Amino acid sequence: MSETEQRTQREQLFTDFEKYVNMPAGQLERWLATNESRHVGRHKGQSESHGHAAGRRIVRLLRRRRADFTADDLVHMRRAVRHIERQLRHRPRGDVSETAWRFSLMNWGHDPQRHDQTR
Repeated sequence: MSETEQRTQREQLFTDFEKYVNMPAGQLERWLATNESRHVGRHKGQSESHGHAAGRRIVRLLRRRRADFTADDLVHMRRAVRHIERQLRHRPRGDVSETAWRFSLMNWGHDPQRHDQTR
């Protein structure tokens, strides 16, 4: 893959990440401190769910300059985008305001009820 193609893919990943991670760092950090956030998701024998840990890392990514991103950061961004895309396809019917589905997505930095996509 050429350097130009790599640069294009990297820019597309940043665009997708900004599209799907629609919660600002401060809002996500406050959400992660709530009981609702801590109790949703799979814990797999650990005290913290995978999504909660992912959210803490997303907060760090949102506060990082693009020039400082590592290859591992890009992998996590791609994982977050794919997870959010996949979960959005399984939206439950009706009001999702207080659902585990919404809370789980919010742990990944996406609030499906957020209409204002700006940070």
